[in-house]
This record gives sequence, structure tokens and C-alpha cells, in this order.
Amino acid sequence: MIKKYNLFLDDVRIPTQVTWADVPINQHYSVVRNYNEFVDLIMLRGLPKFVCYDHDLSDCHYGHGLNNDEIPYSEYKERTGYDCAKWLVAYCFDRNIKHPPYVVHSMNPIGKKNIESYIENYNKTLDS
Repeated sequence: MIKKYNLFLDDVRIPTQVTWADVPINQHYSVVRNYNEFVDLIMLRGLPKFVCYDHDLSDCHYGHGLNNDEIPYSEYKERTGYDCAKWLVAYCFDRNIKHPPYVVHSMNPIGKKNIESYIENYNKTLDS
């Protein structure tokens, strides 16, 4: 049996460095830095019990969405935390399960809203 785990997605930080969001720091996390590591870990270990999302996972993402401007997702070569959330929602959809509990600790307000809205909209479909 695979032991349940907590997943922390961020390109530079570790969980104890996040002081502005409600990240449970008294737990162990598997830390991943990008989309590929995120997908690979879940494919290897299964659904995490808790997920911490960052949105901006590359220097090219920094600056977009900070002033309530649109995020040019189609222009990015590197995938964002939003892409990770969409992938995990599809993974959950295929298994007819809810997305696990999560927090978005991104300092990008638009990116944070995009991740939260996507996950919440998906979870609501399972409630109806």
C-alpha cells in the first residue's frame, strides 16, 4: 500500500517559508518544482492527501496577473500551477473523486483565483 502524502508545488520555496497562507507546517511534504515533477509524483504515488499550489513556476511567469491583468497562458513555454491544477482535476475526474484538500499560496492574485475557481467548480459538479 502506498502511504498518503502531502504535496507542495513551488519553484523556489519550501513549506516553512510560506507565512502568508494557511499551509500546515507541522507535516512532511513531498516538494516538486514544476509541472513534470508534479505529474510524475502523482503517477508514482497516487492522489496526495493535501496539495499546496504555487502559480508562477518559472521566471517567465513572474509579473503577469499581479495587477489584475490577464495571464497570457498561451504564450508560456513553461507550465504553471494552474496547469498542474487542471491536470489533477482531470486525474480526479477520471476516477470520479473530488480534488483533495488544498491551499494556493501563490502571491499572484489572478493565478491564485484561477486555480481556486477551477478546483472549486470541479468539486461542485460532484456535489450535485
